[in-house]
Amino acid sequence: MTLFLNRLTQLDVSWWCPTRGLVGASWHVDVELDGELGEDGMLFDFGEVKPWIKQRLDAGADHTLLVPTRAPGLELHDCREGLCVRTTLPWAMELRAPRQALTLLPWREIRAERLADHLAAELMRRPPPRVSDIRLRLREEEIDGAAYTYSHGLRRHAGNCQRIAHGHRSRLHIWQLGHRVPGLERQWADWLADRYLVDEADIVADDEPAWKQLLTTRYRSEQGQFFLRLPRERCAVLPTPTTVEWIADWLARQIARETGRDTRVQAFEGIDKGAIAQASP
Repeated sequence: MTLFLNRLTQLDVSWWCPTRGLVGASWHVDVELDGELGEDGMLFDFGEVKPWIKQRLDAGADHTLLVPTRAPGLELHDCREGLCVRTTLPWAMELRAPRQALTLLPWREIRAERLADHLAAELMRRPPPRVSDIRLRLREEEIDGAAYTYSHGLRRHAGNCQRIAHGHRSRLHIWQLGHRVPGLERQWADWLADRYLVDEADIVADDEPAWKQLLTTRYRSEQGQFFLRLPRERCAVLPTPTTVEWIADWLARQIARETGRDTRVQAFEGIDKGAIAQASP
């Protein structure tokens, strides 16, 4: 017998790509469980399946940076903060963070299908009674229109959003004069794609001339110390924390200023959640 649940939960992560750099991702998680029926006529109570799987994914890969440890141009070693990741392809990055902020995978690249199999195998290490196999599918949200991926970290967040490099794949809706403006949506989504969003207050000044083209952020939060250095051109600096509320506000103000029109922005943080902000020129 097979039990299935579609859209059981979602994963929000960033992953390192040797051709794109830091990539934010949001995936629906679909699950199938094989096993034998119990005397109650059930394989696994639906009310128990969701929290059982969600708790394990939340405590594992969710809101981490997925690191393919065999990727070209990538080095990994211990450091004072926990683990240090250095890269050269497609650009230079140095990240230092507590171990729980990173998911290390012995691969050359991250693929959703392989990650789903890996996570399913992790769940099967201690399966529920009567469950003989678990299969996961990770799939992107179907978006008809503009979408972008971004990475960030929220120093003041009490949960796992404080991790300095986690991310999302998000819709972007922009209204002017009472109507959606697809051209502006595509323009801003293209500009934001694969960028790291930085709170200006977290930036550390680098005096070395060699670092002038790079941007360094550092902060301490409840989970430990975090450090990230990457090219300035791959960043968008906000004068506020990079919560979705402030992202929506920042975009509305930028777009209203540049176009000279009242602007309403609906910014998503991953799937089915986000914030709406309005601004005037």
